[in-house]
Parts: sequence; C-alpha cells; structure tokens
Amino acid sequence: MQLHTLSPRTKNKKNPPVGRGGKRGKTSGRGGKGQTARAGHKIRPEVRDLIKKLPKRRGHGKNRARTVRTNRIPVSAVNLSALEAAYQAGETVSPATLLAKGLVRRAKGRAPSVKILGTNALSKDFVITGCMLSASARAALIAAGGTIHSEQFIPSEIEGSRTSHA
Repeated sequence: MQLHTLSPRTKNKKNPPVGRGGKRGKTSGRGGKGQTARAGHKIRPEVRDLIKKLPKRRGHGKNRARTVRTNRIPVSAVNLSALEAAYQAGETVSPATLLAKGLVRRAKGRAPSVKILGTNALSKDFVITGCMLSASARAALIAAGGTIHSEQFIPSEIEGSRTSHA
C-alpha cells in the first residue's frame, strides 16, 4: 500500500465528473482538434443515406398505418349450428352469453361484436339480443319461432369490456 494508491472511502459528491469533459485532461478522450472535438458533433449514420433512397410509404393496404382505428371492436361470426348445439330452446343469445359458453373469444381485452350466420336450418327458438344477423339467419330464426330484440351491439352490457370513444 502506497500513498498514491489510496482511494477515499466515500465518493466526491460535490464535484462529480460532468459531460463537458473531465477524465484524463487535455482533450478528454475526444481525440484531436476540429469538428469531432466540438460539442454537438455527430457523424451522419451511413444507413441514413440508404433510408433516404427508399420510396415513401403511400396509400392504403400494406402500407397503411396500424394506428388507424385500433379501437375498433372486431366482429366474430357464429353459425346457427353452433347455437343449436350450445343453447336450449327459448334461451337468450347475446355477446355476454356467447362469451360465457366459449363460442366467441375476447379480442383486445374486450368482448367482440357478434354476427350470426345462417348455414343450416334451425329447430329451436332463441331470443337474440345485441347480435347482428345475416339475412338467411334472420329468416331461419323467424321460421323456427325465435325473436330478435336488438341488433345493436352495446359493449358496456358485458362485464369487463371497455367502451370505445370513437
């Protein structure tokens, strides 16, 4: 142990090294003089020239920004055959009950809006609320004696769903 190898037990809190230089004197690790030694010096990245040569993204389709209408609630399709298997006659079919029975899944943390499609004939009567229907599904439902209360999807009627502010 020698005097020049000793270091203080506590750090120097009054005069810490700052960004304007410090550490090892003279050029302080900045090399020589000139542009590279000055404050604010920044070399233009090589990749910048490649980026500038690429065409701009224009229009819709593949180039469309993903931020456009991200709060839109996706539509889930459910067939009449699935309703026939999962529900009893006279039961109410709504997005909440479809979610509870596992026929639709949450999308983006909320219950999706539902469209019922008519692929087969229907033998049970259902009460439909808050679901959209195709023309063939509506005809099959009315022929089976079912009723349609509302086709407007209301996200707030389902527990845990967030309402969108469009």
